[in-house]
Amino acid sequence: MELSLEKARELTEKYLKDSNNRNHSRESEVVLAALAKKLGEDEEKWGMAGLLHDLDWEETEEWPEQHGLRTVEILQEEGYEVPSETLHAIKAHNFFYTGVQRESKLDFALAAGESVTGLIYAYALMRPEGISGMKASSLNKKFKDKSFAAKVPREVIGDIVKVGIELSEFFVISIEAMAGIAGEIGV
Repeated sequence: MELSLEKARELTEKYLKDSNNRNHSRESEVVLAALAKKLGEDEEKWGMAGLLHDLDWEETEEWPEQHGLRTVEILQEEGYEVPSETLHAIKAHNFFYTGVQRESKLDFALAAGESVTGLIYAYALMRPEGISGMKASSLNKKFKDKSFAAKVPREVIGDIVKVGIELSEFFVISIEAMAGIAGEIGV
């Protein structure tokens, strides 16, 4: 059966027990949907890719080479039909371990979008006002500071230009998307 956004949210509740992991998936969902809107792509499809990309995280954390691949298996086991482009993007977001090459706009957007959420979240935590009023120019300074949120892959975020969006605009889109769910994610 075809997977709806509502059912995808239920799957994240089922497979992601840690609230930080669920929040990251939700953050990725809204960032990807916002990117899709900007690019004239399917917002629900892109948002769902963001929501589901780490569905297997708690199962595969110790086996990173399986991360993304196991999500595809879970979706099949659950009996859901998901567009092949979405499945490819989920596998390709973990390119460094799976070896699945990023090719499409969705592939690059998902990898960059899910990565930028960590940078924004970390910056929001250190600001007294959280994400409220965060400026892209300030985030860019944190982006350039390799010691800040050191595990966030800057080169993956920088690949957003491959979908036709400049980095500064990507920061604006992502901050606004995450600000829209600030109460839900605690920043």
